[in-house]
Amino acid sequence: MKSKINIAVLLGGQSSEHEVSIESAKNVIQALDPKCYQTHVIFINRQGEWFLMESPQAVLDNPHMQPMSDLNSAVPLGFQPGHRAPFFLLSDSKQHLPIDVIFPVLHGAHGEDGTLQGMLELLNIPYVGAGVLGSSIAMDKEFAKRQLKASGIPVSDWIVIYKDALQTLDFDSVVRELGLPLFVKPVRTGSSVGVSKVKNREAFDQALKLAAQYDDKILLETYIPGREIECAVLGNHAPEASLPGEIIPHHEFYSYDAKYLDPEGASLKMPAELDKEIIERIQEMAKKSFVILGCEGMARIDFFLTSSGELVVNEANTIPGFTQISMYPKLWDLTGLPYPALMDRLIDLAFERHAKRKMLELS
Repeated sequence: MKSKINIAVLLGGQSSEHEVSIESAKNVIQALDPKCYQTHVIFINRQGEWFLMESPQAVLDNPHMQPMSDLNSAVPLGFQPGHRAPFFLLSDSKQHLPIDVIFPVLHGAHGEDGTLQGMLELLNIPYVGAGVLGSSIAMDKEFAKRQLKASGIPVSDWIVIYKDALQTLDFDSVVRELGLPLFVKPVRTGSSVGVSKVKNREAFDQALKLAAQYDDKILLETYIPGREIECAVLGNHAPEASLPGEIIPHHEFYSYDAKYLDPEGASLKMPAELDKEIIERIQEMAKKSFVILGCEGMARIDFFLTSSGELVVNEANTIPGFTQISMYPKLWDLTGLPYPALMDRLIDLAFERHAKRKMLELS
């Protein structure tokens, strides 16, 4: 009988998307086939401490969009680079955990930005999703735009300013360059955290203050009127693209509240009602963007589709949401790859990439 794969699902983390991570992890845990996987759950608190949960059930029972409420039976974890089983319990036993692969479900800083991926590379353990470079580029909205634009992928116009230079920013000059309305965003957050749609000077000043709470680098971006289209991508160097879906926000834009706090915040259309030619263009541009940004394993590529039929890439998410409303798994299910099979494929891709890199190191 084939032995089970020991998989560790990482959740929580130090970013502003801590609670979103917990919600995503619930669905990942439920989708892992217990006949194939022995699931371990590693929780990272807001201080960056790592804990092994006694059971995945503690995560599944956690209240919706709330911090982890049950850590009484969790055991602190440490890791030892160079050890064949690098994770061990910080208890009297010092027991090492037999982990074969990591599934990071950590959104935002210290989870999606390449820092975690670098640590896992040093620990020499396979993990799901993009590597160090792809993670860091896609997380930084400025550098992602630069990479895409240099490769001929349409993106919206933008300006970047650092927090300590905000007093030099002239509203009228920004409007002349980017127009109104415009978006103000922290450069390195996801889930629309700290994002504002700006229509006037007063809102502009408030938006800058909000964005500066989350990042010292702030993106000012031209508003693109159009339909919000998302496409899921899966693979390593020869990726596949799902059928696209459409987000129809019921708020001013697809904000954090609309995504996670308001049950009526948005409608999802799956598949999006689009002509075959446009669907194919979206899929090709999604795959091309995935490769340009150095993504691996998985990513969700978000677009604006204008009334004239122009496609503009908004951003790429290398650890897309897996919550109840998240598009990534839903789009693959729609395309013919149900949730459990998607988990299997992502884990296979993690092992495949790790094996290829080890062959290069040994050659």
